[in-house]
Amino acid sequence: MVTTLRTGDASTEYRVRPLVAADAARLQPLNNAAAPAVPITSAHELAALIAFSALALGVERDDAEGEDALVGFVLALAPGAAYESENYRFFESRDVDHLYVDRIVIAESERGRGLGAILYDAVFEAAREQGRAEVTCEVNLDPPNPGSMAFHRRRGFRELGSQPTKGGTVTVALLSAPL
Repeated sequence: MVTTLRTGDASTEYRVRPLVAADAARLQPLNNAAAPAVPITSAHELAALIAFSALALGVERDDAEGEDALVGFVLALAPGAAYESENYRFFESRDVDHLYVDRIVIAESERGRGLGAILYDAVFEAAREQGRAEVTCEVNLDPPNPGSMAFHRRRGFRELGSQPTKGGTVTVALLSAPL
């Protein structure tokens, strides 16, 4: 599945495509530039995440040299994944069939073009196709990420609770959007 789309600026063309583990080295700088909204992650860890994701999509556009530049991605996991994330484990403990968005990242230069909404539309579509009851995720409360919180509220997410993570250095809101 490769989808070509245009947003805002009609001269910019984006492609949404499935990610494979070999994309991890290209994703790492994009992922790590988004910290602290997402954790710093090695290419090896990203490859493992992609491998056990129920949905792994990347957004590409041509760069100045005509190469495909990865400018966004989403990784979502189904229940039962071998993933030790504190936040994923919270949602697993609720015993509700969910599709968990582990991370969604859009390059700073590409934000405001609707790419996050396009990726979330794909997440909700996949969750429906898989027969899930809800989509789950977390958003940082401390350090605060008010833009992401507002985005998720507009998409129908509600806060189930909060928890400290990473040894108490981060506090997250645990969110759910029923399907």
